[in-house]
Amino acid sequence: MKVIFLSDVKNKGKKGEVKEVANGYAQNYLIKNGLAEEATPGNLKKLKEQQDAAAAAAEQKLEDAKVLKEEIEQKEVEIKTKSGEDGRLFGSISSKQVVEAYEKQHGIKLDKRKIDMSQPLKSLGYHKMEVKLHQDVTATIKVHVIEQ
Repeated sequence: MKVIFLSDVKNKGKKGEVKEVANGYAQNYLIKNGLAEEATPGNLKKLKEQQDAAAAAAEQKLEDAKVLKEEIEQKEVEIKTKSGEDGRLFGSISSKQVVEAYEKQHGIKLDKRKIDMSQPLKSLGYHKMEVKLHQDVTATIKVHVIEQ
């Protein structure tokens, strides 16, 4: 019997797959527990529509990320902080502070976990950081640390 998996089933199939399984297994376990449904022409059509909608949504997310990248790379964020001699900061600037300053100055909310910051900023001047907007889109933000 052909079934469409509604959720992942270990060693049998993943959600959205259409597979041939034994009749008894399909009737008594998969369909009964809501893990799969019979692969009728109507159900196959519904599955195809869902996959098309998911692909369109993924494409839209990618386009949105590309637009956001263009917007982000045109701007820079200024962070004022106290510093000592030789331009070294008292303390350091974390990704959280960069995200908060960016949102305050430009109104764009970024995720601090997506910023590639190997170590906190500890000096005055310009710094560049990578921010991952999408699995295929990475933008570079410019941070200008100035003395308060």
